[in-house]
Amino acid sequence: MNPELPPETEAGQQTWSQRFESALHPAIARFNASISFDLELIEHDLTGSQAHARMLAHTGILSREEGEQLVQGLERIRQEYREGFFRPGVEAEDVHFAVERRLTELVGDVGKKLHTARSRNDQVGTDTRLYLRDQIRRIQSQLRQFQLILLDLSDRHVETLIPGYTHLQRAQPISLAHHLLAYFEMAQRDWERLSEIYHRVNISPLGCGALAGTTFPINRRLTADILGFEQVYSNSLDGVSDRDFAIEFLTAASLIMVHLSRLSEEVILWSSQEFGFVTLTDSCATGSSIMPQKKNPDVPELVRGKTGRVFGHLQAMLVLMKGLPLAYNKDLQEDKEALFDAVRTVQTCLEAMTILFSEGLAFRTDRLAEAVDEDFSNATDVADYLAARGVPFREAYNLVGRVVRTCLAAGKLLKDLTLEEWQALHPQFASDIYAAIAPRQVVSARNSYGGTGFEQVRQALQEARKRIKD
Repeated sequence: MNPELPPETEAGQQTWSQRFESALHPAIARFNASISFDLELIEHDLTGSQAHARMLAHTGILSREEGEQLVQGLERIRQEYREGFFRPGVEAEDVHFAVERRLTELVGDVGKKLHTARSRNDQVGTDTRLYLRDQIRRIQSQLRQFQLILLDLSDRHVETLIPGYTHLQRAQPISLAHHLLAYFEMAQRDWERLSEIYHRVNISPLGCGALAGTTFPINRRLTADILGFEQVYSNSLDGVSDRDFAIEFLTAASLIMVHLSRLSEEVILWSSQEFGFVTLTDSCATGSSIMPQKKNPDVPELVRGKTGRVFGHLQAMLVLMKGLPLAYNKDLQEDKEALFDAVRTVQTCLEAMTILFSEGLAFRTDRLAEAVDEDFSNATDVADYLAARGVPFREAYNLVGRVVRTCLAAGKLLKDLTLEEWQALHPQFASDIYAAIAPRQVVSARNSYGGTGFEQVRQALQEARKRIKD
């Protein structure tokens, strides 16, 4: 007898059928088993099975007493699992067989009736949707917490200036709050995308059977209602083989990671000595094993690195699905590890970034003020100054380009030019040019809707909080 397999398997009594005369090779049994990872679905499997048992009793396929026995037995398994007493191994093959086997031990032969009018194909599809439905809501809650942290930071830094960049070159000064609110908007789109996907996750395949439905007089809408599904699949082939919802989730998860990674990259740059825009607290940074002076931005670096992991799961799922004929294929067992890991990765990264921005970094407002005062990011405002006085913008633009070139050669900034030098460049320049190109004025003046002007940023903060509240 092989100690790695249960006696009934050794005797040729595999759980799935007695058609087979000999047991699986032990290595193939391990290769085939999914219990090591799909135990993650156990609570959802129990919930789905309880709904199925209630439907069987409601429709008269089982007696009410049998239905109640099944529901109570499944609830006892739930308690055993939560208390750590139910931990099936590879001999169970998967979570569904593990539950059914334990149920039969608890309630006797009536436990063998649970699988009436159901296949593992529609069962696992139901479990996966129940699981993902819960995880989407959890991720949305985490996104909200992250957004609130961004809003709190933005409230404190409406009038803190930071260099704005294009092509990673200094472009124009902006409000730091405006910069942070850009990531709020990205997170908002992530939240909304998950809401849309939730509706396509929330469709019940239970009752589709293996692929063709069932001969029993089941009530699919009853189980859908019990489980909180909005709809049922209208085609049984599609119901058991559809993984579009998982691909859509992985796409949304990938975009969440894109946004977290972009922000991480900025924090990494900002915390470098070359930028010096933020300092990292000891609670969210580590040191070097050999260089005692260093403080490393581990959190954003790990988030940036884990992003590729989620991308990989999306690619794997697309490749998994692209060649599968209808209906169910064993390949689909591979969807779970990708899905589970992507969920965990997104959740841990959101948690880490929320902590980082709530207590892990501090903006160096003194350094930021210096940064916006030591470059030519106010050059566009010089051109705008002339354009507002009737000079064609392109003419003004070319003139300012020549001025910047001259200043660079002389080692000056625009603010260092005398009024005489300004007026020698163009007679429209007056003494108010200095106020017009001061960094705070440059930011404040950009008061178009969605711009970085302080008035607009404060309005954007109000609208953002209202959107979250609504």
